Amino acid sequence: MSTAADVSAGALTDTGSTAGPGLRAWQRRALVDYLRRRPEDFLAVATPGAGKTTFALRVATEMLADGTVDQLTVVAPTDHLKSQWAQAAARVGIQLDPTFSNTVGGTSSDFHGVVITYAQVGLAPAVHRRRTTARRTLVILDEIHHAGDARTWGDGVKLAFDPAVRRLALTGTPFRSDDNAIPFVTYERDREGLRRSQSDYSYGYGEALRDGVVRPVIFMAYSGETRWRTSAGEELSARLGEPLTKEQTAHAWRTALDSKGEWMPAVLRAADARLKTIRQHLPDAGGLVIATDHAAAKAYAELLRTVTGETPVTVLSDDRTASAKIAAFGASNDRWMVAVRMVSEGVDIPRLMVGVYATSASTPLYFAQAIGRFVRARRPGETASIFLPSVPSLLGLAEEMEAQRDHVLDRPHRESDGLEDSLLEDANKEKDEDTDDLPKFTALEASASLDQVIYDGASFGTGALAGTAEEEEYLGLPGLLEPDQVVALLSKRQADQIAAQAKVRKPDAPPLDQVRTTYQRRAELRRQLNTLVAAHHHRTNRPHGQIHAELRKLCGGPPSAQASVEDLEKRIVAIQQL
Repeated sequence: MSTAADVSAGALTDTGSTAGPGLRAWQRRALVDYLRRRPEDFLAVATPGAGKTTFALRVATEMLADGTVDQLTVVAPTDHLKSQWAQAAARVGIQLDPTFSNTVGGTSSDFHGVVITYAQVGLAPAVHRRRTTARRTLVILDEIHHAGDARTWGDGVKLAFDPAVRRLALTGTPFRSDDNAIPFVTYERDREGLRRSQSDYSYGYGEALRDGVVRPVIFMAYSGETRWRTSAGEELSARLGEPLTKEQTAHAWRTALDSKGEWMPAVLRAADARLKTIRQHLPDAGGLVIATDHAAAKAYAELLRTVTGETPVTVLSDDRTASAKIAAFGASNDRWMVAVRMVSEGVDIPRLMVGVYATSASTPLYFAQAIGRFVRARRPGETASIFLPSVPSLLGLAEEMEAQRDHVLDRPHRESDGLEDSLLEDANKEKDEDTDDLPKFTALEASASLDQVIYDGASFGTGALAGTAEEEEYLGLPGLLEPDQVVALLSKRQADQIAAQAKVRKPDAPPLDQVRTTYQRRAELRRQLNTLVAAHHHRTNRPHGQIHAELRKLCGGPPSAQASVEDLEKRIVAIQQL
């Protein structure tokens, strides 16, 4: 084994950087800050795809090389990520053992340290405390928010690593709101009196997007008519995305995701058409369907086989070859993979460019983890495309991709509009019965239509039925476009739609605002607002999302996907006065 002094900082290369060897600008700034202060605890918050692993390994290289520490312990969320960390460390001359066992309690002298999971720490914190006490240790806590998943995990992390010489905490997703303090994280009270986490260095999606470190994302939101039967035998229907009660939204959402309906096949066909377009420019581009559970994943894989004529890679947690499948898919030219939660956090497959968000999870934490799989930039002009249900909570998260969120104590978890997100702990288990506590129901049918396209916080399009030429206009956007070109093309598509609809109106037809539903009226106002925001963007060069955020601050109300007619009208007046 090489000694700590043999680990040369100069050996490190940024394997995730498009610029070749060396660190990205944010990594250099964070490293300089860290080495200047050399704190006992350091929390780095960096958006998925920015290169947190590279930054952390550079810190580890420096600490081992100058003798500050003698060994390294990395704590990761999943078994698959243990192997990924070990491989990344090996590329920079650090040898980590991903097979460390609590039962054995030690590892070979060939290694500089170990990679373990939070679950391992929670099960035997005393084992890891002995290792930490025996030698000067740097502990890297990857996706540190997992230490708040359960009090036993948090307590275990605290007990095991309190004696560490240095602790480096990483996260790439917004922290949750709950009542479990995360060990080794500093909290300060905000104006509401809530304790809010304080990072030592933050690098958000907006900054990374401007630096070209991550890809922008186009969200293709699909609505449609859904119909289901309650346990009492009553048949109900609703349009996905319209204002509904929480229970109605959940049932409409689940009905849309039912593999036996028409919504999922239509969306998968659209996603595959989009992937084909992108592969004309980027032949190795891949797609990922994120499913709620095992049964859904298997059903979606069969639908994809029917749609594409190819059998997709299917990743289930009870498959011992799951990690190997993920790695093989990442290195292959295969088109589609279907998975449950295993590919929602930390997994590095840069060629993923099309996603289908076919799950009922709707917390900011999970949504950011999932979308983070698609934003790892490789070359200029790449744009990820995510297909998702037109549900207010998801649309709001899509519009606020650049929002920065901290872990907040003293406030309970936000309730989901779909299945409760706590059920994600069981998502990878085989189950025949319903897994949620909503009243039993039977999905009957669901149609699909493209509701809107969200890009840079703005909404485009007037709606289009699945399989029509209007839908194809959006699915056929070129695979390589600069951000301004994306906005220009989406604006043109929308203008063409409006013009075409105006031509087919009868001369004696009454004004649209007299006959259209509230849903249609809101759609018109969103388009008008987005047109004004786009014009303001061209005058000021400010990002669309930033302009929308300012209007919300001025006028109040939720994101435009959830805003009322009155909210939208106020914002239209406000931006006309800017």
